[in-house]
Order: sequence, then structure tokens, then C-alpha cells
Amino acid sequence: MQYNFFAKQCICCGHDTLSSSPAVLMPFVAKRVFNHEPVEISEQWGLRDLRSGMAYTLCKSLQCQQCGALFLDYRFTDEQMAALYHNYRDEKYNQERIFYESGYAEVVNYYHHREAYLAEVEQWLRPHLPEKPMILDWGGGTGINTPFLGEATNVEIHDISNVDVVKGACRADPASIGSRHYDLVACSQVLEHVSYPLDMIRLVLSALDDQSLLYVEVPHEALMREHPGALDLASRKHHWHEHVNFFTKAALHALMTRSGLEVVDMHFLPVNLGWRQGEIIGVLARLAR
Repeated sequence: MQYNFFAKQCICCGHDTLSSSPAVLMPFVAKRVFNHEPVEISEQWGLRDLRSGMAYTLCKSLQCQQCGALFLDYRFTDEQMAALYHNYRDEKYNQERIFYESGYAEVVNYYHHREAYLAEVEQWLRPHLPEKPMILDWGGGTGINTPFLGEATNVEIHDISNVDVVKGACRADPASIGSRHYDLVACSQVLEHVSYPLDMIRLVLSALDDQSLLYVEVPHEALMREHPGALDLASRKHHWHEHVNFFTKAALHALMTRSGLEVVDMHFLPVNLGWRQGEIIGVLARLAR
């Protein structure tokens, strides 16, 4: 596909009727991606036609009028994505983010622990899998939140980062992924970050065979939960951070179908994330037959 710096169609269903509303890119993201910093426009600037006040990096909120997906208009390049997630959640990353967002200091330690809600995810997935499944976690980071960690026959992690994996997991060999069988391929908490979710899912297809299942998990963002079915959310979304895509059930169905997958099941699971209450959407899919 042809890549555009600004989205011109829906990132999920491909529909080109999008509502639009002005928003701002949060300073931490703007700094990492564009090297932009907030600036105060003062009277000393001597600008006749601009009001005094803080200036931030402008962007737009877009919502598809077909499937309801809500997303940032910027579609970051691979280079910009690498800059945004460089040293992700290590000490340097955390210090820089806390500089722009002091509240991040209160939650950063939660990311080093396995999420309690994964037990419910595993319970939901278990009837579809063998007792000791072969697992590949695509974008799994350290593997701390990989389903069936400690239970599976093998847990492999495929991730662009160089972080060490936890006990019970190992790094996948990218060259061998297409020739190995996996009972379950997980892609959890990834698609909300990426510029082109459809392309990401198509990459993941290389790890699937006719017997494999794909588990996709994304946050069910509060704005989407509070206004189910609404198509006027662009005007309600005033800022964007690292989650550049907000999904609906219809959007995920469209994304799976366009990727050549069929949905086996889907669930909405309330979760306690330690520092806040949330909800996730889980999709179980397989290659279309």
C-alpha cells in the first residue's frame, strides 16, 4: 500500500468518510517524534495576529463513519515510531516522560508486574487450545504478560525491542517463524500503538497455519465505552498520546476480515490495572476457510 503521513481513509475498514476535529499531540510524544516542545507565545513576540498563550503540536482526531474507529490523523513513519519507543519504559524513557508528565511517576512501577486479568483471558482461550500449547507472542516485549507463560510447551517472543525476556520465555528466531507451528499467536496491546494496524496483522499472518489461532487484544478505551455506537467522537477527543487508535467491535471485525481472517469469538473484559479500572477487547481469529 502507499503510505501517507496523514490518514486519508479508515485504518480498519478502509472507508473514506471521516469526521474530523482539531486536537493536540501530547508534549512527550511530540518531543520524541518531531522534536517539538511546547512554547509560550508572549506579548514580547510582537505578533499582531496571534493571541498570547501556550502553543502545542496540532493534530486532528478522525472517526470513521462506517465502523466507528477513532484515530489520530498523523501516521508515524517507521523511523518516528522507533524514536517514540526507543528505550521503552527503561530508566531513561521513564525520566524523560516524567519530565513532561509528572503523574507518570505514580504508575510506572505497575508495568513491571504481570496483569492479574490474564488469568481470565487464559480461561477464555483454554477450551480452544491443547493442554500444552505452543505460543508465539508478537510484540510481547519481555513476555511478562504473554498468555500461558509457565504452562505452555514453548513461549516465544517476537519483538522489535532488545529487552531481556522473562523466565519461561525465549526470543523467536524471525527466520524460522513461517516454518514452525504455533497453536496460539498473541498480539496483545499492540494495535493501538501502530500507524497501520492492517499491515501489522498481515505481518502476523506469516506465523499462522490452518490449525493456528490468533488472539488480538486492545484496550476498550473509556471514551468508546462511555459513548457506545456514537459517531461524533472526533469532537470529544482533544488530545493524543501513544495510543493512536481507538477501536470498536465493528472496527475489529472489519480489520480481521480485510486481513483474510475469520472471527471465532470476541469478548469484552473489565480489568483492574492497579492504578485504574479499564476494559479490554479480545478477539480470537483464524485464517478464513
